[in-house]
Amino acid sequence: MKTIVRKRLVGNIPVLEVVAEKLRGNKLPLIIYYHGWQINKTLMLTQARKLAAEGLRVVLPDAPNHGERAREISPIPSLTFWNSIHGNLFEFDYIVAYFQSRDLADERLAVGGISMGGMTTTALLTQHPEIQAAACVMGTPSLIHYRDRIMGHAQTLNFHLPKDYRALTQWLELYDLSLNPERLANRPLFIWHGDEDERVPIEPVQAFVADNPAANIEAHFTKAGHLVDIATMDLVTDFFCRFFQGKLI
Repeated sequence: MKTIVRKRLVGNIPVLEVVAEKLRGNKLPLIIYYHGWQINKTLMLTQARKLAAEGLRVVLPDAPNHGERAREISPIPSLTFWNSIHGNLFEFDYIVAYFQSRDLADERLAVGGISMGGMTTTALLTQHPEIQAAACVMGTPSLIHYRDRIMGHAQTLNFHLPKDYRALTQWLELYDLSLNPERLANRPLFIWHGDEDERVPIEPVQAFVADNPAANIEAHFTKAGHLVDIATMDLVTDFFCRFFQGKLI
């Protein structure tokens, strides 16, 4: 199906809405798809078009500090990074309500993202039971482990971190899916990760999958770095299509 892209401001949040042209006024399943660190929503368009062609209404937000909302990165390690994820979490429900209140989205709700967007995705699963399916690509459900990795790097490189860094990031414990795996609650979760990823290590992701054998997780671990190719986008699209089982259109 032919798809169209519409720029919207949801409040003050710049988003791209991608939808099949013939379905643009219909009440559709909604997926919020998040970009990664230091990129922006436009780089998610290929994935969004693939999903929209199957009957989803896909919304691509610019995270705080990114894209149309870009600002200088703080010299304090990870401050801007965690602020961006925290902002995504604050804004998620607002974006969903915007489309549902205009009869453009029904109760069928999914979420996904790459890298930082994948971390946003797994964090949302800990607090939003209304999310029915999710895809984490090159992200991690182990936010505390990732925080501690940042701490280690900062100390090695002699970068300044606040003395109360753990306290300042304590909110991550509530949003760390690896610490709260029961909150997945049998919802389908797609995971894709490369074993040569130097930015977001694969080991905690593999451990999460191994530690939760009864969970409804579809994991793809492959020989790749921190990069998403077309084949991976097709896997994500196929995952969501199989979940909705023809209920999209």
